[in-house]
Parts: sequence; C-alpha cells; structure tokens
Amino acid sequence: MAVFTESDARRHIASLPLAVLVLGPESRIVSVNPAAEQFFGQSARRLVGRALPEALRFTDQRLAERIGESDAPISARQMDVTITGMGTRRVDVTIAPIIDEAGWHILTLHDSAGAEAMGEPAVNPEDGVLRAPEVLAHEIKNPLAGIRGAAQLLARKLDAKDQALTTLIADEVDRIAKLIDQMQTLSRRTAEPVEPCNLHEAVRRAIAILTAAGENGLHIEEEFDPSLPQMLGSSHALVQVLINLIANAREACRDGPAPRVVVRTRFASGLQLHANGLGAPVRLPIELRVSDNGPGIEPAMRDHIFEPFVTSKKTGQGLGLALVRKLVRDMNGRITVDRDEAGGWTHFRLHLPMAPQARSRAKIRAAAQ
Repeated sequence: MAVFTESDARRHIASLPLAVLVLGPESRIVSVNPAAEQFFGQSARRLVGRALPEALRFTDQRLAERIGESDAPISARQMDVTITGMGTRRVDVTIAPIIDEAGWHILTLHDSAGAEAMGEPAVNPEDGVLRAPEVLAHEIKNPLAGIRGAAQLLARKLDAKDQALTTLIADEVDRIAKLIDQMQTLSRRTAEPVEPCNLHEAVRRAIAILTAAGENGLHIEEEFDPSLPQMLGSSHALVQVLINLIANAREACRDGPAPRVVVRTRFASGLQLHANGLGAPVRLPIELRVSDNGPGIEPAMRDHIFEPFVTSKKTGQGLGLALVRKLVRDMNGRITVDRDEAGGWTHFRLHLPMAPQARSRAKIRAAAQ
C-alpha cells in the first residue's frame, strides 16, 4: 500500500488550479501555491510574511472581519476583491480553520471570470448562437456575391459622382461577408492540427504583417525569454491570435500621451489546466503577455470580453476576442485578461502547452538540478 507523505500533500496542493494561501495568526501569509502566485502576479517570496490586507482587500467588510476569526468554514461566491497593483476581480472564496492549529486558516480564491477561461464546460452555451452560420453561410454568401457583382456592373454606367454609392454597396457586402467568415470560424468544431512552434517567430511574423498593412506606426516592445522551449500549437492560428491582440492593444492606447505596447514571454512552471475528459491535467508553462497602457476595459465588461458580440469599440462587431479564445482553446491553451490599475496596464495572457520534445528536455533539466 502506498504511503501518503507530507511532500505528496505539498505537491498536490501545488497542482490545484485554485489560489491557495495558508494564513497564520493575524492573517499573515505563511505559504502560497503556484496558482496563488499567478493570481496575485507576485512570487511566493514577495507574498509570504505579508498581512493579507496588504495583498488583497474584500469589498464586503463583513467577510473581511470574519477572516482569521471564524472557527467554522466560510464560503462566499461572486465577491469583489481588490488585489494590490492589479485592480478589482470577482472571486469565489472559501476560508477554513486548520484543525488543532489555533489562529491558522486556509484561504482559497477562485477567479469567477477566469474559471470559464481555465476549464470550459462540456456544453458551451454559445454553441446555439455560433452553429447558425454553418447552416446559413452558403445561402447568404451566394446572394451577396450577386449584389456585389451588380454594383460593379452598375458603377460602369454611372458618372463619377454617383459611383460613391456603388462603392458603398460593395464595401458593405464585403463587410457582411467578412462577418460571416468570422462566425464560421467560431462555429467550426474541427481544430487545426498542432505541431511544435516557435512562439517568438509567430510574434515577429504577426508584427511584420501589421507593419506591412500600415497599422498604427507604434513600435512594439519585446521582452522575450530566449530560453523558452517550443510550444505545441498551430503557427497559423497563433499568428492570427497575435495579430488580433496586438492590433487591439495598439488601438487601445493610441490616443494616450505616451502609448506603449509590450509583448512579453516567460516560463510559468506552476500553471496547469484541469479540463473535462482529459484525465491527467495539462500543463501550460509557456506564458505570452500582450500589454498596453491604454485606459483599459470597463470593469462591467471585463468578465464578458471573450463572448461573441461583446465589444467596447464603436464600430466593432464583438467577434475578434471570441475568435481569439476559440483558437487558443483549440491549441489546448487558455487566455485571460487582467488590469493593473496602479501601473495603468491591461494584460492579455496566453498560457500554452510545451511541445513533447521540449517537455522531455525540461524533465531532464529538472532531474539534473
């Protein structure tokens, strides 16, 4: 019979997708797991030893007062918390006293907005909305092509001053066709095949495409980890994701006094995905972050920004980020967004799996240390 050891317990807690904090007397942070480091955007070394209110404040004062004082477990859903340096989030909270350790508690935090991002449900409620284009696309696109052709023929018979109307018709037809293409991509059940990809090559290709298209002359700052291993994904889908995120970041900050967009890569070893039907958790150690110093997304909209038809743009269709999320999910990755109010930055984070060969090399390096 296998013996369950203390090191096994630590390893299992480290594997949890929830942020777990051990609180000592006076609600001082004694220990955190990797998910908590990710949640707070800080390392364990910087968190341990601090009083909890220095890192996190609860909007509900009653809950704040009960932390560290209750001898019974507490559970609260959809609570607003303010994370130092990162703004406000809505989370599910559990607090439980540690048996036979007076004044000690375990606190777990589950990001309600990120929960869906880190493990999609078996049945996606958006499927009914997104299946329709598969049925209607052919019937809609055929008459659209006829309308566009008729507008072009009509333009040849009109004076130059009247051709603006036919140009408008053609442009609007093209816009509708593009919208249908996006919806078809969202509704497609089959994902592109995955293979080992160089993340930095995909970033530079996306930037080159945006530059060639004349998109906003803002320089994109790169903060790359040169030792980052290859990821497992689709290079085509990855470039499409990055074009969307970088273009959005440029647009978000372009009217600011000193606009900046930063693309950063790093190795985040503790993160993993617990997805339905996959058995063992999937590790997502490769992080790519696209950041801009624009005004950010309205808090009320932030929890829904990846849903279809949700947009903060006056002329947007609200499909770009929904498509980004689908493409990232198809690569078995996950995407989240958070706001650093103190620094004035919005961060879109991709967490992606390693390629099998890179995974093997990482295990060899870890064993050698």
